[in-house]
Amino acid sequence: MPDSLKTLKSGFDLSEIIRTAKAQEAGEGVRPVEKWDPPYCGEMDMVIKTDGSWWHEGTRITRQPLIELFASILRKDADGRTYLVTPVEKIGIQVERAHFQAIRVDKEGEGDVQNLYFTTDMGDVVLAGPNNPVRVETNPDTMEPDPYVTVRGRLEAAMTRPVFYEMVEYGIERDVGNGPQLGVISQGAFFPLGPAGAHDV
Repeated sequence: MPDSLKTLKSGFDLSEIIRTAKAQEAGEGVRPVEKWDPPYCGEMDMVIKTDGSWWHEGTRITRQPLIELFASILRKDADGRTYLVTPVEKIGIQVERAHFQAIRVDKEGEGDVQNLYFTTDMGDVVLAGPNNPVRVETNPDTMEPDPYVTVRGRLEAAMTRPVFYEMVEYGIERDVGNGPQLGVISQGAFFPLGPAGAHDV
């Protein structure tokens, strides 16, 4: 069955999932993976590593068009797991940190009308805002920031360190009652860049 992933339950023939993904071409725009409700059909030995590289059965995938094809059928469900999804089935994969990397940030406007645009390693351009929030996890021991921006659905891009540092330059300070808090504004929403009082601006 050319549009099925059932043959992948044992051994997971990578060429089969490639054919399946290509069979779901959506033309312009993103494949509507959030609307598909397929049954779970197993796990694939595929990992998106912390540095954003993709690996299959211990071998790094180096063909960017192939990575972008897989990325187009990614979905993170409410169970916290990430899957490769088609209209008929879904296969679980591993994600060490984030689904994508945010490799660039651009600012439009100033102050309360400022907008921030993030470019990912897949070529997506994301306008941060209420539907695509920025979040920063902070290690409570080292205060090391770990920043992300939502790309689509529950999929996120981890910001590279240069991107985070550039974003910090666009930050403003707000008094949140228990100390000043550094954050950025985009589409009118304020996104904290760390705990209150953690930054000396």
